Amino acid sequence: MGSAIAASLAGAGVTRLGLFDARDASAQALAARLQAHYPQLQVSTGSNDPAGYQLVVNATPLGMNEADPLPFDVSRIDPQAWVGEVVMKTEYTPLLRAALERGCQVQVGTDMLFEMIPAYLEFFGFGTATAEELRAVARLAY
Repeated sequence: MGSAIAASLAGAGVTRLGLFDARDASAQALAARLQAHYPQLQVSTGSNDPAGYQLVVNATPLGMNEADPLPFDVSRIDPQAWVGEVVMKTEYTPLLRAALERGCQVQVGTDMLFEMIPAYLEFFGFGTATAEELRAVARLAY
């Protein structure tokens, strides 16, 4: 999921990405693939410090359980930043709650899912639907 998010951001024209993975070799490999396709993109790896970023996304499994540690130090996030989460087990994970307390705007994991489903449907030949149409018929239970 994190690779797809990074590639989408690069494709959308961001100029700088910071990637962190507990396995640094994975982050470095993704950085190399991104830079091969987006030579102007500045990619750093090795640090999970969110300071200085306008968008911070947790694409790790951290947050699946209430007792999980936060994936990074929320106090380092700029209060003007957006914080996104891919965890869908609960609507507002500890990370998102901490980001909201900091003043950040957040995107819950299910919102990311609703935005991805139309592309999946089209890719696999199942027609189209908008994220709004999907939200209107969805029944979420956390």
